[in-house]
Amino acid sequence: MKAIKIGITGGIGSGKSVISRLLRMMDVPIYDSDTEAKRLMQTDAGIRAELTALIKGELYTGHTLNKALLASYMFEDAQRVAQVNAIVHPRVKSDFRQWTNNIESSAPIVGIESAILLEAGFREEVDVVVLVYAPEDIRIRRAIHRDAASSESIIKRIRNQMSDETKREQADYVIINDGKTPLIPQVLAMISSLSKNIAYLCGH
Repeated sequence: MKAIKIGITGGIGSGKSVISRLLRMMDVPIYDSDTEAKRLMQTDAGIRAELTALIKGELYTGHTLNKALLASYMFEDAQRVAQVNAIVHPRVKSDFRQWTNNIESSAPIVGIESAILLEAGFREEVDVVVLVYAPEDIRIRRAIHRDAASSESIIKRIRNQMSDETKREQADYVIINDGKTPLIPQVLAMISSLSKNIAYLCGH
């Protein structure tokens, strides 16, 4: 039987990584799409060639990506962000599929963590979507503390993301991470529900 694939998403400061860590502690393997995308931009020859053709300048020194140059190219330009994503996201999808194929025989549930799971078209890669939700004021405080950034820059990043309300409409599970509602019971309830419905979700 194939593994259930869960997609973990949520806005900046929602606490996706906290939920991913809890799931890993429960022996659910999690693919971190942000980390893997960065790895692929360094190591995938196809990505390197396409990005080098797209962005003028010394984008790579040896095998090292010039992150500052990439960031400056994409800065506040939605069309350029879309161009880069069109190069990187298909490779990430392929890598996730390969990763899943390699481990799903030994794991009944696997997951992928991605802030832009829905925006990047990864909905079709997973069986269920899990939204990690926190009120916006809490998200802003967390992100300011984590990134040592200004409230203005964090708010701008939030406004540039798909709203939580829109994500809720597409989510199968919502985990509340407001600092008050216990997380472990919510995660356990989700795992229990998924385990009961594994045959249905995997099409068997």
